[in-house]
Amino acid sequence: MREFNIVLAGVGGQGTLLAAEVLGTAAVKESLNVRVSEIHGMAQRGGAVVSDVRIGEGVLAATILDEEADVLLGFEQIETLRNLRYASEKTLVIMSDERITPTELTAKNVPYPNLKEIKAKINRFTKKIIAVETARLAREAGNVLTQNIVLIGALAGTGKMPVKDENIMAAMCELIPRKYLDANVKAFKLGYEYARKSKAKS
Repeated sequence: MREFNIVLAGVGGQGTLLAAEVLGTAAVKESLNVRVSEIHGMAQRGGAVVSDVRIGEGVLAATILDEEADVLLGFEQIETLRNLRYASEKTLVIMSDERITPTELTAKNVPYPNLKEIKAKINRFTKKIIAVETARLAREAGNVLTQNIVLIGALAGTGKMPVKDENIMAAMCELIPRKYLDANVKAFKLGYEYARKSKAKS
């Protein structure tokens, strides 16, 4: 495999960086060459966070160029839109239904766009989109803070990830504290099945 590029986009506090670390660690366990980027933006106080995970023998630099993402993993809807420059018609967008209103929208009294509007904007770049009910699935898993792992599960469930599911699970076991592990494993499985069903419908 020459290269596989994942852009993770969200806001501080959503677990974007942990998700990137899980994917990077899983790739290492698969004996693949991997680069995980630094954060762009501010990781605290709801600031935008973007992380790149690049896997493959052709990968040298840590950052992804515009239109080069194979997957855009969106942890928040508007942050997904903000990072569409990385998308092209080949890109699969896996997006949470989470809505965290940016301060600039609040300040200007601009309403948050609805999901139909957001999907229409994404469709200008790619028709491949899965919107995941992360909050519902995380609650079902027993911890609303597992939405990031729901998305990781959804990515695995598409079959696009060049890493075996068991290595993703092994990375989670390594990186997530034991007391939170059961809920995260359940979140992964729920996200996985959600994506499998979404794929079957499309």
